[in-house]
Amino acid sequence: MIDKVSIFILEKRKLFVSIILIITVFMAYMSQFVQLNYDFSQTVPDSDPDMEYYNGFKNTFGEDGNVFAVGLKDSSIFKLENFKVYQKLIKEVKDINGVKGALGLSTLQILKKNTKDKNFQFVPIFNNSLDSQNELDSLIEFTLKQKFYKGKIFNDEGAITLLITIDKKILNSDKRDALMENLVNRGNEFQENTNIKLHYAGLPYSRYTIANNVKDELSLLLIASLAVTALILFIFFRSLDAVLIPVFIIGIVVVWIFGSLALFGYKITLLSGLLPPLIVVIGIPNCVYMLNYYHYSFENFKDKSDAFKNVIKTIGLITLITNLTTAVGFLVLSTTDIKILTEFGIIAGINVVATFFVSIFLLPTAYIFLPPPNKSQTDYLNYNFINKLISSFIYISFNHKKIVFLIFTSIFIISIYGITKVKSISYIVDDVPAESSLMKDLKFFEKNFSGVMPLEIVVDTKMKRGVQNLNTLKKVDRLENFLSDKSYVSSPISIVSFVKASRQAYYNNNPSYYSMPNNRDKNFILRYIADGYQNNISDDDNISKSFVDSTGQKIRISLNISDLGSYKLDSIVSNIIKPKIDEIFSKSNSEVVLTGTTLTFIKGINFLIENLLQSMLLAFFIISLIMSALFRNVKMVIISLIPNIIPLLIAGGIMGFLSIPLKPSSALVFSIVFGISVDYSIHFLAKFKNELINNSLNDSIFNTISQTGKSMVFTSFILFFGFIIFAFSNFGGTIVLGVLTSIILFVAMITNLTLLPSIILHFYKK
Repeated sequence: MIDKVSIFILEKRKLFVSIILIITVFMAYMSQFVQLNYDFSQTVPDSDPDMEYYNGFKNTFGEDGNVFAVGLKDSSIFKLENFKVYQKLIKEVKDINGVKGALGLSTLQILKKNTKDKNFQFVPIFNNSLDSQNELDSLIEFTLKQKFYKGKIFNDEGAITLLITIDKKILNSDKRDALMENLVNRGNEFQENTNIKLHYAGLPYSRYTIANNVKDELSLLLIASLAVTALILFIFFRSLDAVLIPVFIIGIVVVWIFGSLALFGYKITLLSGLLPPLIVVIGIPNCVYMLNYYHYSFENFKDKSDAFKNVIKTIGLITLITNLTTAVGFLVLSTTDIKILTEFGIIAGINVVATFFVSIFLLPTAYIFLPPPNKSQTDYLNYNFINKLISSFIYISFNHKKIVFLIFTSIFIISIYGITKVKSISYIVDDVPAESSLMKDLKFFEKNFSGVMPLEIVVDTKMKRGVQNLNTLKKVDRLENFLSDKSYVSSPISIVSFVKASRQAYYNNNPSYYSMPNNRDKNFILRYIADGYQNNISDDDNISKSFVDSTGQKIRISLNISDLGSYKLDSIVSNIIKPKIDEIFSKSNSEVVLTGTTLTFIKGINFLIENLLQSMLLAFFIISLIMSALFRNVKMVIISLIPNIIPLLIAGGIMGFLSIPLKPSSALVFSIVFGISVDYSIHFLAKFKNELINNSLNDSIFNTISQTGKSMVFTSFILFFGFIIFAFSNFGGTIVLGVLTSIILFVAMITNLTLLPSIILHFYKK
């Protein structure tokens, strides 16, 4: 059967090549429609109860992660000339399409008592025109006494911030880049005119910056991966065709990746942006195995067609299975409820399998048209370095089996201990270098305003117009005072903040009256809730919409928190904030719920890690079934899995000892490594099985290491240097992915050429 397949492939090669080229042209056409992802990478499914509540919160109160913050800390801003430039900046920003509102020092408003209508009105502190420095100084002094804005717009150390609210429709579209670029350019002009340093932060800015880095790295890593693999191919094969043909084949698959993204309607994310260089690194070994067997076969058959028939017959099915096992490592990710993982898994899995078909049709076709390989092109089979390395593996396997078992048993125990030290930590602004401007600016806001990551608390009074209950408001005030004392939390803002400001306004803006009403003045002051005064943060929203629901039943407490990492944030929420909420509202009918982008992120990371580990177990099970079908021997399956479990444990141990946190990027290492490392075992055992038909056990092992071992060494070098290029990424997670994968795949090669043959020699009897 396999003979007929190999003959059919070679006889119909022109047809298959034509089909591949037609598909490639179509995929190249579709590639122009692939887009960058502009949406927040949601990791919690919409069906999750917490996610349902968060979506309901946004429907009621609006977005919580659409604020772009511009901060500064420079006393020269209070000079009249510079302050006027700052006023102009805010005015220009508010006029930009896509900006819903801008709240800065020069646009602040205060509540003023209207004795005629017996209500409060918002009036601006600063006039459009300032005539003198003395006038400005007086207004600044007055503004800094407004406790309502303290910790939100300014602090005691002289830092001030401008809060720009972005339209969600613009934020999640391809117009975002132009908007953010426009805003940053206006900020840069301000810096040039005043020599005042600005700092940028907020989720819109973080997403904009990271998306642009992804776009830049996509090209850089793709070119680097092609260059590195091409160089290694040339070093090994010393032949130009052995470089150009594999690179051309993989180039076709890269085009297919972009085309398939467009066909499926997927966009390029931080994760799927890694696919082109990943496919380059993973796909080249297909060509290496085929070239290696072709050169071996040509020495025996002395005919190109016969040599390739033998290649397809000998390793065609095995190469298909190794591609399937690698694809399984990716495809199982599609079983999760996480969109970015599902998309990554589907595109990666499909194109890994496609790599096999493109290779097996194009590579033989190309080499049949080329002259037969000469001696210089096959000299790599007898490289002194490779021969010594193979001899070392043979010597160790035959003569030091017990030492091999002892070493790997020790490594196993040490790795298990290391795994116990692994912690799952991820940050909202993650994988960005500490020295980058993005991280430096984030630290500025964490130091001066306790961060910019949104956290929301909703108090459901369980009764209509319950927001006017003074006892409930006092409980909210207690909670806000508790949160304000935490260095990692910004000053909260809620209806309570407006109630306090209203009381201050009632007593002619005396700052000492910025507090909760008493029984004597509460009736008048609480009337502003029903009147629905203009909200000073967004010109388009009113208080009842932004901080109280339409029925007056729910109160929104909005605050920002430092990006402390998922582990610490989870601990703070569970062990500090929630217990205090329970204490304050224990004797109340009110229900208090924490929500918002930050909490969704924490749950998303835990959900993501959980799903990755589950998909890893599923991959383990499916690959075991594939190998059972291939070898039809339970003992062989167990033997083949042991050398591939050890590298995974070593990866976990390294993470534990080096304090590398378990996050989506590092957890992905295990799926990639297991899917690829099993390929070593399959190639080894398939060759061993064929050798065993005509040879003794010892001779079969010797021949397998001698021949298949060389291909494994070649591919290991390609995989090692191919993945190590990810270490030059700007994203910490991508660096960890590259370095860990490189090291562990090299370890997998060693375990499959020492531990695997040692196990077979010790336990295999037939």
